[in-house]
Amino acid sequence: MTPHPNKPAPTTTSHPPEHPLSPPPIAQPARPGFGLRRFGLRRRLKQGLSTTVIVGLLLMAFGVGNVTGYLTKSALAQEEDATPVEFGIFWEVWELVERYFVDQDNIDYNEMTYGAIQGMLDALGDENHTIFFPPDVAVQQAESLSGEFEGIGAYVDEDDGQFIIVAPILGSPAEEAGILAGDIVLAVDGLEITGMLQWEVIDMIRGEAGTAVVLTVLHPDATEPVDIEIVRGRIEVPSVVWARIPGTDLVHLQITQFAATTGRDLQTELAEIFEEAEAGTPVAGIVLDLRNNPGGYLSEALRVGSQFLPEGEIILHERDAAENTTTYRSQGRGLAREIPMVVLVNAGSASAAEIIAGSLQENGRAQLVGVATVGTGTVLRPFPLSDGSLVRLGVTNWLTPEYNLIKGEGVQPDVLIEQPAAVPMVNVLRLGDLSPADVENHEDEQFQTALLLMRMQLDNTGRSDVQANPAPPR
Repeated sequence: MTPHPNKPAPTTTSHPPEHPLSPPPIAQPARPGFGLRRFGLRRRLKQGLSTTVIVGLLLMAFGVGNVTGYLTKSALAQEEDATPVEFGIFWEVWELVERYFVDQDNIDYNEMTYGAIQGMLDALGDENHTIFFPPDVAVQQAESLSGEFEGIGAYVDEDDGQFIIVAPILGSPAEEAGILAGDIVLAVDGLEITGMLQWEVIDMIRGEAGTAVVLTVLHPDATEPVDIEIVRGRIEVPSVVWARIPGTDLVHLQITQFAATTGRDLQTELAEIFEEAEAGTPVAGIVLDLRNNPGGYLSEALRVGSQFLPEGEIILHERDAAENTTTYRSQGRGLAREIPMVVLVNAGSASAAEIIAGSLQENGRAQLVGVATVGTGTVLRPFPLSDGSLVRLGVTNWLTPEYNLIKGEGVQPDVLIEQPAAVPMVNVLRLGDLSPADVENHEDEQFQTALLLMRMQLDNTGRSDVQANPAPPR
């Protein structure tokens, strides 16, 4: 493999950690379940402040001892050489509000502080990645990768002021009610959401299991919106699921997110797959489905990559603001390093899913089928604040093994197969209800193409079934 000509000189090599040790999320899990986040700001500092003023505010936010209640000027802020001169404008406005604002009862120092912080981070332009969470939302964010929560069960995003469904979660109330990837939410319980903050919309949709909410959505390629009633539920998100593909010796293996236990879950499921093979039920290949996978923990992506790539192969590089690069490699003895594979990706494959897709592709381990991935190639580090709130900053960018930047570019498939978002994708739950004839005639063209590539690969190698590597992963 030829390194990129712009490969930086300072490089270190790392391996997947043996234990998570609270690994930082490398991607926002795309707001699972709508019930995971609420940003209770009614008044935000407008983004008209200059970048220098906003950066000064960041220094101030980290300088205060406690940001709840009234934001007092810390010793750090009072040092002339510690804070940009422009930061004085912020205090001018703050004091004007205190002195002259007519509705004094509406002044909430907590919300003013949080709104100022969020406005500052918004000005950095790292939309939905670098972000601020108030204390209650920070708790919900920590739960988002635990695999269980209450809500409707959907990954969401905001694009040009529109509230978009990235994908319903497998088996969730949202999926069962007919919510589709790419849906635009126009109203909640009859109330139009145009102009509302994303967090306010999420707060309207979230709720206790057993209660109902009506979403007015515009389906992809549709011209008229529809009302969909969804009964909220307790959402359990298994991060790794699999099923045999009827009429074949192939396995459909789906990683739904990179949660705190995904590496261990994958090892367990792979062991089960190969136990069946050793018991006499052939396993010829794996269709690894990363479609609509919103990402998760970096450490789990490294563990997953180590299951499929030979020891020592590069999984990804990280590059920080100083152009220092850290290289992460496959480690240990993975269970599925030799079995033929094809990988499915789409416009909902993000962050950790992009890391795995890019590493399997550029190491020659598997072909990718589908469409370009999201392009969210930023490592996000959480910084807890003293009042329980949290700032999450993009601190490094990812690069594929061949030093291709993922951020803003995504990972390009080897075989481009576009299909409407309304097409039902094959998944583990659906496979249980399909006959071999149903599989052959299914309208999921990406899945059909993966099957074709798998058969061609097996014909070329002359292999009919593959056993697991004899030693378990370390």
